Amino acid sequence: MSPVSQLYGQTFTGLPPGSRKLALTFDDGPNDPWTPRLMEVLARLGVSATFFVIGSYVRRRPEIAKAVADAGHEIGNHTFSHPNLIFASPAAVQREISDCQLAIADAIGRQAQLFRPPFGGRRPDVLRAAAAAGLKTIMWRASSHDWSLPDAAAILGKLRKQIRGGEAILMHDGSHLGFGWDRSATIAAAGELVRRYRDQGYEFLTVGEMLRSSCADTSAGQTSLPR
Repeated sequence: MSPVSQLYGQTFTGLPPGSRKLALTFDDGPNDPWTPRLMEVLARLGVSATFFVIGSYVRRRPEIAKAVADAGHEIGNHTFSHPNLIFASPAAVQREISDCQLAIADAIGRQAQLFRPPFGGRRPDVLRAAAAAGLKTIMWRASSHDWSLPDAAAILGKLRKQIRGGEAILMHDGSHLGFGWDRSATIAAAGELVRRYRDQGYEFLTVGEMLRSSCADTSAGQTSLPR
């Protein structure tokens, strides 16, 4: 469950430390009303993010998932029901991934290309199942801990200790514990995070854009994966 471990196979956590690029990622949506409110903040800032969605929530509110995609954000697969895949059978792992892919395709007209395992839990066969579905597994190198912190200031303080440049940043616009979970603190923190780091010369990308950047770096003799 270590987000940066490459023990069971390669996953993407961001660009090499020191890069002036960051990627905002939001898990556990779509979540009404907080995902649309987050989108309003991102639109005002001109930032595109990556949303790792729960398939059952997409089935419940497909119009939000479509609005996210139509706004230029990236949609990723976060399984259908958000189980810890460490404890799931291989057949259940494949079903969770494929059912989420189908829900996404029905909502936005295309399948996801990125996958994030719930809780970061993965085994070798989880990564193989994702790859077989045509998905690149995405982890993170900075976590907001927004599920446990009381307000935006605490979330920002947690992230400031981790951001060194190049990170995929883990935040949440929803919760696997229930639909409609209050993410107002996350939304406030995300807006302030973008403003602060832009002032310091950072650029915000989607994970897909970051991956393409990492491929360019790799062709120039660099690597984007943790050593």
